Amino acid sequence: MTLPRPDRPGPDARPRLPRPHRHDVLIAVAGFSVGVLLWSYGLYTTGDRVFDQRWAALVPLTVMAGAETLRRVAPQTALLLGTLAIVADQFTNGNLATVLMFTDVVYAAVVYGTPAQARRVPYTTALVTVATTVTFLVWWQNAIALLVGVITGMVSFLPAITGSIVRNHREAAEAARLRTEQIALLAEMDRAQAVAAERARMARELHDVVANHLSAIAIHSTAALSLDDPGTTSRALTVIRENSVAGLAEMRRLIGLLRDSGAETEPAATASLAGLDALVAQAGTNGAASGLSFVLEDARRDGPGLPAPVELAAYRIVQESLTNALKHAAPGEVRVALARVDGALRVTVTSRYGERPGPRAPGSGAGLVGMRERVALLRGSLEAGAVAGDGDAKVWRVRVELPVDVSEEERA
Repeated sequence: MTLPRPDRPGPDARPRLPRPHRHDVLIAVAGFSVGVLLWSYGLYTTGDRVFDQRWAALVPLTVMAGAETLRRVAPQTALLLGTLAIVADQFTNGNLATVLMFTDVVYAAVVYGTPAQARRVPYTTALVTVATTVTFLVWWQNAIALLVGVITGMVSFLPAITGSIVRNHREAAEAARLRTEQIALLAEMDRAQAVAAERARMARELHDVVANHLSAIAIHSTAALSLDDPGTTSRALTVIRENSVAGLAEMRRLIGLLRDSGAETEPAATASLAGLDALVAQAGTNGAASGLSFVLEDARRDGPGLPAPVELAAYRIVQESLTNALKHAAPGEVRVALARVDGALRVTVTSRYGERPGPRAPGSGAGLVGMRERVALLRGSLEAGAVAGDGDAKVWRVRVELPVDVSEEERA
């Protein structure tokens, strides 16, 4: 036999009533106490009513105090009870505390009620005020009817308008708070994206600048260790020293850029296509032991200069392509070709595709990723893969097209 758990109500269990707010209970107790005090001294709002017994005025007062306890947790129910109590109070000698608590119930119904109720209560109380004034004007036909209308408006319409103003201010403040949080969240997302983009840029620079020298060092150090030839060892050590010094200089330059203390320093030199001759010559020195020869073919005609981002991207792509050729290309020619085609800079690097003897440096796969990222930032295109060459030979070709902004060319 399974007993029902006490924390799981059965299907026939009734929903629990919401617990009144502590402040609402205090308001109800204070209002009821003031009402009883006024009643005990015989301070009534009217006289000669249908129920002129002294105790009759306590019934609407008690109901109104009960409505006050529900003003925040059940504003619609509180307004209904309060309306019944204020109507019943008109048939007794009346109590000022009952009227004052009713104004607070109307105010709370607008502030804490549903949006539909908050819109409906001010219009309803306005209609009640107008209808009461017109009715008493027709009935009494004197100025007292206008006074009754003013009192009705002060008791019902004025608290509703006050509650509407307070609610609008609260909603505006909440909307401003949410907007501030959204702005802060968007700012944090932008900051995270900026940090990620900067880290990716630094990774590309470190890979492109250092990988070329380290690849040459790895290839020639392996050759020096595997071949027992003093001449080969001497040439390999010379290449290793040159690339070590060049790589160390590049690393110092990058570290200097990262450690920018805000002091006025000379601008660092930016890699450009003007340095391709030296880059290809250095690659020829590094690849001579592997049977590689490097040729630069610059078919660009004289014209306006290229934007700095395009020159930097083209230089780094050629640098990475030459590094990959040093690592993987079969003995033969490595050709670097530059041309201006249809408003774009075309860079093509080809090398023989196949197995080669001798030491090889391992690849990480980050080179092609970095090239694709550079091309994507400039909205260009990249093709990399093996294609048919002369005869049955295959070549590895990297072809990049980088669009050139004419306005930036004119400003260069």
